[in-house]
Amino acid sequence: MLCILAAIEEEFGRLDAVQMERLLVGVAQGDQEALAQLYHATRGAVYGLALSILRNGHDADDITQDTYVRAWEKGEQYQPQGTPMAWLLSITRNLALMRLRQQKKTQDLAPEEWERFAVESHEVTTEDRTVLSAALGSLGDQERQIIMLHATAGLKHREIAHLLELPLSTVLSKYRRGLAKLKRKLEGDEAL
Repeated sequence: MLCILAAIEEEFGRLDAVQMERLLVGVAQGDQEALAQLYHATRGAVYGLALSILRNGHDADDITQDTYVRAWEKGEQYQPQGTPMAWLLSITRNLALMRLRQQKKTQDLAPEEWERFAVESHEVTTEDRTVLSAALGSLGDQERQIIMLHATAGLKHREIAHLLELPLSTVLSKYRRGLAKLKRKLEGDEAL
């Protein structure tokens, strides 16, 4: 399981805070290349969060694109006082929640949507992706969001608590509970 999550992290090529700051300053100044670099480095985490909230691949695609449009339009409003990734994911979260309010329902996520989100890596086989998809599908919404934010965006638990507007203790317990469920699922114990 840790190998799979490590491959997810590696695939998304997270930027450090200094690089993100530089790109966001460039975006605020109208630098299209900075926006393109920001998009390529963070789109997996943005899509992953949108997908974990909306549970619909088409809507998650729309929200991913809308996130970067909003970042382009509102880049000058970014205040370098926190984690740059948290600012970007806050935009994603807000847009996704607005979409949910508009739809007033969530849809079940089709297995092929999780597969689409899965990592294309030589270390991760098709079987691994299928098992990971099933395991992630067995988690509750908040557990999946917390684990995906930690694995794909590299956010610390405190940052996730702030982003999801949850107490830190709740984030920590849901993270541990979610990892335990994933471990049991990946080890073949179906009694979750």
